[in-house]
Amino acid sequence: MNIQLSALDARILGSLIEKQLTTPDQYPLSINALVNACNQKSNRDPLMTLDQVTVQQAVDALKKRHLILEKSGFGSRVPKYHQIFCNTEFGTLKLSPIETGILCELLLRGPQTPGELRARVARMAVVSDVSEIENSLEAMRLRPEGTLVTKLAREPNRRDSRYAQLFTELSGTPRTDADELQAMNIPTPPTRPPDVTLDELLRRIAALETEVADIRARLLPG
Repeated sequence: MNIQLSALDARILGSLIEKQLTTPDQYPLSINALVNACNQKSNRDPLMTLDQVTVQQAVDALKKRHLILEKSGFGSRVPKYHQIFCNTEFGTLKLSPIETGILCELLLRGPQTPGELRARVARMAVVSDVSEIENSLEAMRLRPEGTLVTKLAREPNRRDSRYAQLFTELSGTPRTDADELQAMNIPTPPTRPPDVTLDELLRRIAALETEVADIRARLLPG
């Protein structure tokens, strides 16, 4: 696909698709509702704390790219926004319900395994088993009009490979959340220190005890 998105673009479009599918009676969204959706604590990775000005600027840019449409309801001065990124008469990106759910989740949470996607997509589309997710991912990967997802190399300690959407691709490599957040001046969560085993802790304690005993021997000669 020729559409390139930043992490903020992906969060906005993913949030609009999600609300369109899960709460259609509250869709399209006002800018306040969209900010809340972007900053939502559940089903978001990474978590963001975006202000209205930042989101409005991104929405305006997406409007110019014909990925978002602004609507005003009858008798309402508050503009509402809905996505025209996929499955609309305005664009060429047509997806099945499962494919739409997959793309939405990948935009909102980043790379995921088919098993993870099955549980999360089920709130937006009927999913019988994980094979439906796997088949849909392959269809999106081998799409004649242009691939939408890529299968990542299996990571150590993971049984299944993860899939990533390609709309945030940069120089042939999917952008990482940390890269995008740094570019947006949004602090990334602190990295968790590596786990230390009990044996390693005991070795460290023994070494400290030996060092303390040596210091005592030098300071307090017998």
